[in-house]
Amino acid sequence: MLGCYLTWHLRRASAPLTFTDKDPPAQDNPATPARRSARAQAKASGQHDPAGQPYHSFRGLLEHLATLTRKQVPFAGTRATVPVLAEPTSAQREAFDLIGVPIPLTVR
Repeated sequence: MLGCYLTWHLRRASAPLTFTDKDPPAQDNPATPARRSARAQAKASGQHDPAGQPYHSFRGLLEHLATLTRKQVPFAGTRATVPVLAEPTSAQREAFDLIGVPIPLTVR
């Protein structure tokens, strides 16, 4: 149940970055095929947001977020290492902003 709630919450929060229809048209009969709103149709046909960034599927967005990596960079000639976070893309930054969480700099 927790996994379903987490997925639902993440899908709603990440709707501006995905093809998700935020305002689906009301249906009288739940057995009829779903219809897209005009706004969702525009998202799907344009493929990019007003800033020029591509929209993602929900799974595609999660895969893009998975590319945000953290590495241990060693100093030459020493045993010291420094943790370095890869530079997040604008989509990765916005995804974390939408869920109201800063990009984690450390693993706990």
